[in-house]
This record gives sequence, structure tokens and C-alpha cells, in this order.
Amino acid sequence: MFGKVLRRIDWLTILIYLALVFIGWTNIYSSTFSEEQSSLLDLSTRSGKQLFFMIVSLATIIVVLALEANFYERFASIFYLLTILSLLGLFLFGKTIAGATSWYDLGFFNFQPSELAKVATALALAKYLSDIQTDLRRTKDQLYALLIILIPALLIIPQPDPGSALVFFSLVFVIFREGLPLYYLGIGLTLILIFIVTLMFGTIWLIIGLSLFIVLFFLLKRKSLKVPIIPLIAGSIAIVLFSLSVNFVFNNIFEQRHRDRFSLWLRLEKDPEKLEQIRKTIGYNTYQSEKAIESGGFSGKGFLEGTRTKGDFVPEQDTDYIFTTIGEEWGFVGTATVIILFSILFLRLIYLAERQKNAFSRMYGYGVISVLLIHYFINIGMVIGILPTIGIPLPFFSYGGSGLLFFTLLLFIFLKLDTNRLKENF
Repeated sequence: MFGKVLRRIDWLTILIYLALVFIGWTNIYSSTFSEEQSSLLDLSTRSGKQLFFMIVSLATIIVVLALEANFYERFASIFYLLTILSLLGLFLFGKTIAGATSWYDLGFFNFQPSELAKVATALALAKYLSDIQTDLRRTKDQLYALLIILIPALLIIPQPDPGSALVFFSLVFVIFREGLPLYYLGIGLTLILIFIVTLMFGTIWLIIGLSLFIVLFFLLKRKSLKVPIIPLIAGSIAIVLFSLSVNFVFNNIFEQRHRDRFSLWLRLEKDPEKLEQIRKTIGYNTYQSEKAIESGGFSGKGFLEGTRTKGDFVPEQDTDYIFTTIGEEWGFVGTATVIILFSILFLRLIYLAERQKNAFSRMYGYGVISVLLIHYFINIGMVIGILPTIGIPLPFFSYGGSGLLFFTLLLFIFLKLDTNRLKENF
């Protein structure tokens, strides 16, 4: 039975996974290297702990592949409920690390249930959407699907861990793939755009721009199009009201560190002295990471030769900012290789998802793609300075036992489902 699984499994995806994990561990070793380290499996070091969890992940892969494929669909709802309970338990029994109560202290390692929640939520969403009773043309079913995503996100935000909570909203793209009307996406993107425009230019300029758009719309379309006046006016009022609420949310709900990150990202601060102060405090990581990557040049400084890496210029360089180690020690060649590997992985997963005959397998596959892609996009975007700093790891790369273990679980459940596609019916 297990032999059939090994013959049917997608080995290209496995090879990419192994390459990413190995390159990630190599850079964790480099960024945390110490002359006092006794062996590669020295559990007092981060590279030793990560190597241990690489071994645990391989054992997890064997278990995942050994179970029947329909096991994951059958118990998806139970996994989800248990995960919600584990997130609730953090408010009573959670361990606080770096200001976030996101972990359980299990003695030999810290367990972060938000990582498991990504797997469980992707399974639960696929289970619900693939149910024959679910019809995304009905508003009720749309709301239930969104609620599956929203519940774990709302439990994670107050830890506080807004970065992990943001990842859950990437699963909305699974719902769009399965038929959620695109105007929801349009509304979401419009709200984000209004939020940014208001912060950068103010509500008054938004009103002026909106008024000019309406005037031009009438001038250009009055002869060929009957304009629905009431919806147009109602939409314009809603936009203005939302814009007026932006400053209140930004100044009274956002914490100062969040405001500083947006100020740095959108260049909101005009005072050179205050801007420099922000760069030296909240923007320090991004500034140093850009310098580290820039110093690597085309081919890098070489393994264990990164001066900024060895000097600890970039905080969290083995976790959220591990891409800077690649940039400094391996240069453009190394960073391009990593980006190419991730790109091939995403394209391959899309291909695998589209060839599924079972709706649950296809939807879960797109859930895997959504979670991995948003991690990849945001992590690298913040490291190179095109996105504000959000603390989420680079999949398969960043140091962290929970992260590696549950990214592996997320991926290999899908690979197991893919091995079963020949037995499935439309």
C-alpha cells in the first residue's frame, strides 16, 4: 500500500521541498554559527533544534502518507474545532514570548497553535465548500465560509499576532476560486485603496478626486449609458464616510509601532528628524536588511562570511529576516535561486490542484497555495522594504519548529490527497 503511494506521489514537489528546507537550514546555521557549537545536532543551538525538527518533519511525512486520504476529509471539522479550543486555551495557559501570548510551553519545545490552525482551517474550508449542500450563490453559505476563516483570525489578533491573523484571510481566494462573486474582491481592494489614499493625501483630496471622476463619468457616458443615480450617490457617500473614519482608526486603534511602520512605508512623516528617528527604531530591521542584501552583490560574500550576519546587525535574522542572510552570503545568485524554487513550487501546486477530480482535494490544494504564497510574498516584501514590517516567517526557511512542522503537514496532506486522485470520481 505504501509502495503505491510512493509511486504516485509528486516527486518534483518533494525535491523542491527538500531543497528549500536544506537551504533554509544552511542559512539558519550560518546566521547563528558559533565556535563553541559542539555538533550539528547540538540542541542548545538554533541550527541544532531546527535539524531536530527537520527529522521530526520527515517522520510526520511518513505518518501523513500512511493514513488513508479520506481520513483528512472525514475528520476536517473535528480538527478545526480542536484547533479553535487550543487558540482559546492560550488566554488561560499561553506563554508570552516577545510580547505575544502565542505559545504553549511543552518543556522540550514551544507549540504555536496558530500554525496548526492554518492547516485545520484550510481543511475545514475545503470540507464546507465541497459539501453538496453548499451553494456559494446563496448569501448564507458565503457568510458561513467567511466565518470559518474569520473565527481563528479573531482569536489570534488579540494575542497580539496580526501577522498570523492576516494569513487566514488569504484563504478567501479559495472561495473566489469556487465561485464567490468577484465584486466582493473589488470592494475589499477599494477599501484598502481608500485607506492608503486617505493616509497619504487626506479625505479632502479623495473627495475632490471622486467628484472629478463623477463629472467625467457623466460627460463621457451620458449619451450611451443610463446611470443609476441612487447607487452612485450612495456609493460615493459610503466612500467618504469610510475615508473620514480612517484617521480615527489610524490614530486611536493602531498602536504607535503600527503607525510608525505605515509612516515609514508610505512616507507619511515629513519631518526629517522624526523620519530618521523612525528609521533608527521601528524601521531599523528593514534598513539593515536592505543594506545586508545590497552588500552581497552578484555572487555574495560566501558561506559564513557575511559581516553583517556575523555582526548581528539585523535582528531576527534566522527567523523573519532570514532572506537577508541569503542575500549577503549568496548574493543575487542565491536570492534568485530561492525565488525560482518557490515559483516552480507554486506553479506545480496550481497544476496539481487543477488536476484533482475530487472537489475537496482541489479546494484544499488552493488553500495550501494561498497560505504559502502570502507568507512568501509578505516576508520577502518586508525584507526588501516594499511592504511594512509584519512578523511572519518564510515557509520552510525560517527558524521555528512549529512553523516547519506544520508547513510540512500542510503541504504533504495535499500530496497525499493527490496520490488518491485516480480513485476519485467527479
